Amino acid sequence: MGGTSKTDQKAALDIASWLFNVVTSVGIILVNKALMATYGFSFATTLTGLHFGTTTLLTTFLTWLGYIQPSQLPWPDLLKFVLFANFSIVGMNVSLMWNSVGFYQIAKLSMIPVSCLLEVVLDKVRYSRDTKLSILLVLAGVAVCTVTDVSVNLNGFLAAAIAVWSTALQQYYVHHLQRKYSLGSFNLLAHTAPVQAASLLLVGPFLDYWLTNQRVDAFNFSFVSLFFLILSCSIAVGTNLSQFICIGRFTAVSFQVLGHMKTILVLVLGFTFFGKEGLNMQVVLGMLIAILGMIWYGNASSKPGGKERRSLSIPITKAHKLSSVSETAESDEKV
Repeated sequence: MGGTSKTDQKAALDIASWLFNVVTSVGIILVNKALMATYGFSFATTLTGLHFGTTTLLTTFLTWLGYIQPSQLPWPDLLKFVLFANFSIVGMNVSLMWNSVGFYQIAKLSMIPVSCLLEVVLDKVRYSRDTKLSILLVLAGVAVCTVTDVSVNLNGFLAAAIAVWSTALQQYYVHHLQRKYSLGSFNLLAHTAPVQAASLLLVGPFLDYWLTNQRVDAFNFSFVSLFFLILSCSIAVGTNLSQFICIGRFTAVSFQVLGHMKTILVLVLGFTFFGKEGLNMQVVLGMLIAILGMIWYGNASSKPGGKERRSLSIPITKAHKLSSVSETAESDEKV
């Protein structure tokens, strides 16, 4: 009986984590679309730095209140994580500028196979045939409804490759560091957000000037654009936290596969609120294929042998051997 209630509780927390991530991710996409497209604030890297700056303020406040307990994350691991995370952000922005939308979408889809490769090589994870086929079905569905024109150039290809590998490594490291140092989502965010904020706010204005030929300090804010900027930063706190919670509870691959549900949802909301232009049978068919693939993946990966680790490759550091894994779960449950 106790086991069943524990399983039910875990399932409820898993669903709540996904919903939290989906709502905040879709919300920030729609708000950023209004901020950038409608009000002309096209400084994506600086905006991300402001997002992490806001997240830093929250984690500092919660640490001061005693809600976030002191924890350890060695500087080499922290700097490695921040390097991957920042290359991911910069790479994605540059890739979007240098590539066609179609190739940019293909690059995003390739993150799933790369994440799988990292889990197979670094964590000795083994996937069943059904799990592999379900991932391919998701990729096919999202490709059908999002990939249109595909043109490639060398600079764009290199930017996309850097973006894909750094994003996959960053997401792998979220799961890796949480397990290795018994860190909760808030703990990891408290370590990484300040360094990311400082580095992105330092580099962001120069990178954005290079990408847009506009200076962020010369931007003329209106009341509405300032409101959307503050709203974007506020939602970003939830987006950053929910990413760490989801990858901590699941894995980078599951986060990527089920994350494409957000792509489908953004398309649906876009057609609902911004008109039916671009909605056709190909898009509808792609959505249906992707959703079927996600359902299949959820079923296949949860079965015995669907996705299993052959040997535990992450050593728990001496300072954290006595920390129970439940501490991480508890810190997530408080969210």
